[in-house]
Amino acid sequence: MTTRLYHHSIFAEHLTGPGHPERPERMRAVAAALEAEAFQHLERAEAPEGSLEAIYRCHPEAYARRIAKAIPESGLVRIDGDTVLSPKSFSAAVHAVGAACAGVDDVVSGAVSNVFVAARPPGHHAEVDTAMGFCLFNSAAIAARHAQAVHGLERVAIVDWDVHHGNGTQDIFWQDPTVFYASTHQMPLFPGTGAKDETGAGTICNAPLVANDGSDAFREAFETRILPALHAFSPDLVIISAGFDAHHRDPLANINLVEGDFDWATGRLMDVADRHCGGRLVSLLEGGYDLVGLGRSVTAHVGRLMAG
Repeated sequence: MTTRLYHHSIFAEHLTGPGHPERPERMRAVAAALEAEAFQHLERAEAPEGSLEAIYRCHPEAYARRIAKAIPESGLVRIDGDTVLSPKSFSAAVHAVGAACAGVDDVVSGAVSNVFVAARPPGHHAEVDTAMGFCLFNSAAIAARHAQAVHGLERVAIVDWDVHHGNGTQDIFWQDPTVFYASTHQMPLFPGTGAKDETGAGTICNAPLVANDGSDAFREAFETRILPALHAFSPDLVIISAGFDAHHRDPLANINLVEGDFDWATGRLMDVADRHCGGRLVSLLEGGYDLVGLGRSVTAHVGRLMAG
């Protein structure tokens, strides 16, 4: 079982300002966690720059140009109350896209068993033509389209366990029966989407949790709702939007997961990938804002990816 980690120094150069939860220190927390002796055999690679062609499969060219034009030469610019641009933000987002697509290339070719992309800014709130929720480009969605356009895969599944619903991913694939999107998330909570009756073309599967839910409710949502639908879909590739802000320490929500829950969910999705698509699985970092909780959760997640 070979796991490849994609990372890049540019991800820490996307600046968001004092007090912002989606901050460069997140990358340092992940890096420190993955320097432990248990990860000495983790394969490491620098995230490549993504292509505009890949971005345009999910976002209009005019939208990408609008984001690029908004990048300041110095200082910070706010797109909205939450989403901040600094001089290196566009480059960081494009490298996050590049790493996601490279991860797909790796698992489809069989070069590695699975991939974890430690990148920021996150992506799952980015809608077709709207940046929001800390997100500029939807890397998970772009990776799915890359798998279809470049490798000819027919069915791609994206499973999102970030505590916030991935409204952007749902928006992009709302009418597309070839991409399955499943999400566990706290509701009500930002961004306000993700009800059970939001099903799109029949391949959207939301399993909302309520404040103060913990391991039992999370695992039940997986076992009774997400996993049966995922097996029925029979994907050619599994992509994880791996947000770790459902951890009990996280300041932005009220779900009480522990590291073992992420280990368990990772294993269950690896089982799905083994059964349906030769183990092909790519995991992309989304949220996770308590640095201790983030480090511990990434340790559990990547440890399970490596262990098989």
